[in-house]
Amino acid sequence: MTAVLVKHPRGDLLIDTGFGSDVGAALATLPAPFRAITSYTRGEPAARQLEAMDAGRPSAILLTHAHWDHVSGLSDFPRTPVLVTAAEHAFIRGGGVLTAAARLVPDARYREYGFDGGAYLGFPESLDVHGDGSVVIVPAPGHTPGSVAIFVTLPNGQHVVFVGDLVWQREGLTEREERPWLAKVLGDGDPAQVREGILRVSALAQRWPELVLVPAHDARGLDALQQR
Repeated sequence: MTAVLVKHPRGDLLIDTGFGSDVGAALATLPAPFRAITSYTRGEPAARQLEAMDAGRPSAILLTHAHWDHVSGLSDFPRTPVLVTAAEHAFIRGGGVLTAAARLVPDARYREYGFDGGAYLGFPESLDVHGDGSVVIVPAPGHTPGSVAIFVTLPNGQHVVFVGDLVWQREGLTEREERPWLAKVLGDGDPAQVREGILRVSALAQRWPELVLVPAHDARGLDALQQR
């Protein structure tokens, strides 16, 4: 699981939180059948990594979506606002089991944002977070109602897209391979929307081969960044 700090003069953003120090509490919110098929490797929580780097605290946490494995570190940042779309906030508030972990933190921490920008790289609308093109959010619903993809332009000009759980592995985009049937049934709210998002990012990657693709569950994307 990835948690990525994007540094910026106007405020650092943490994309997702990865597994937090109390990941067990988040996992415990899942129904028993989900827990039975869920395994994970506990790493150093993002908050502790930031402390070791003397990086300070991010100005906000930007979620790709609100499933347990992306929000279990929210409690490690108790005063940091959490940015979500209105659709994802409603999904959290809806009381479903898949967002129970997101309700372990006070609802007042969530801050809704909208897409006030125009079309962006094949997506119908967008939000330029800092107004300089360095971090641009686009809607990518389907896995959850308010899932997003996040495009980041690094200081060296490298372009990266964090796709959350649109796919689990890079091949889901390069080969247009969807998740196994059972995973789609259990985890995807709208498989047709997921497919639409996959096709959009896949088409973009074909036109733009230097774009680094980072699914949240595939460390190869971050490894590729470190090698450049």
